[in-house]
Amino acid sequence: MLRNRGIIEMNSMFDNKSILITGGTGSFGKCCIKTILERYNPKRLIVFSRDELKQYEMQQDFNAPCMRYFLGDVRDAERLRQAMRGVDYVIHAAALKQVPAAEYNPMECVKTNINGAENVIKAALETGVEKVIALSTDKAANPINLYGATKLVSDKLFVAANNIAGGHDTRFAVVRYGNVLGSRGSVVPFFRKLVAEGATEIPVTDLRMTRFWITLPQGVEFVLQSFRRMHGGEIFVPKIPSSLISDLARAIGSELTIKEVGIRPGEKLHEIMCPIDDSHLTLEFDDHYVIRPSITFVTPVDYTTNAIGEKGRCVEQGFEYNSGTNPQILSAKELQEMI
Repeated sequence: MLRNRGIIEMNSMFDNKSILITGGTGSFGKCCIKTILERYNPKRLIVFSRDELKQYEMQQDFNAPCMRYFLGDVRDAERLRQAMRGVDYVIHAAALKQVPAAEYNPMECVKTNINGAENVIKAALETGVEKVIALSTDKAANPINLYGATKLVSDKLFVAANNIAGGHDTRFAVVRYGNVLGSRGSVVPFFRKLVAEGATEIPVTDLRMTRFWITLPQGVEFVLQSFRRMHGGEIFVPKIPSSLISDLARAIGSELTIKEVGIRPGEKLHEIMCPIDDSHLTLEFDDHYVIRPSITFVTPVDYTTNAIGEKGRCVEQGFEYNSGTNPQILSAKELQEMI
């Protein structure tokens, strides 16, 4: 399980700093902004997103003097440059994330997840942002669906951006984690809705299916800690538990029948966060893994010791971090407590 020691160690990293979150009206953005406002005194905290209604609704809850709301799309490079002027840190959370929607609307997914990533990188370099962390997904490892493939490309772009920075000091890293319990669009609200509506059964695509799970606060904590840990070029992967989707269904609707309905387009039986083919690049730390860049940077970096002095060790060749073989498997009861 993810540790909370980073809460104490974070000190004043974000005090008097300007932070921009793309896709900031999403579940992650809201939790991240709440956390930063509770712990730090940022100079500016900028929500960059394209939905004016969500921004309006968010302003009712988050209206501190440091808050700024920028309407814009990551597909719009010029608007990103305007929003990033004077910004110190960027969290890139904007993405099209629904697997079936991406399968049916592939070019829209490419425009946001790939072209948008390129725009974020260019804007950060041109405006002198200090650090950028892009949010990834377990679906980017050995992808079989379009969403995962676009996020793999995005990951590669952010890693390689450290090499194209030239004389710029901007550094880029990636955080990759699994399904977020309770986030908008996740299976948890869907299962709960069925229970509330009096359904007699819960559909599960395959009884063998497993997924990694992380809570929103844990995801935010890991991202904020990664800003302190990063040299630039890393893919950070937290050690988090997995479960059978059928056990999740039992945890939410214990009295309901589970109906197996078949795997949807682009869906995997198990998810992977550290692929076997990257085992020679993977380092294990106490509460997370780091996948080192596969390319050689102009300035070599020793990733075995991170920026705050934590020591990592190489994993065994052939290591794979897979939701089906993860040693941390949650029972239905443990899932109830986590939810």
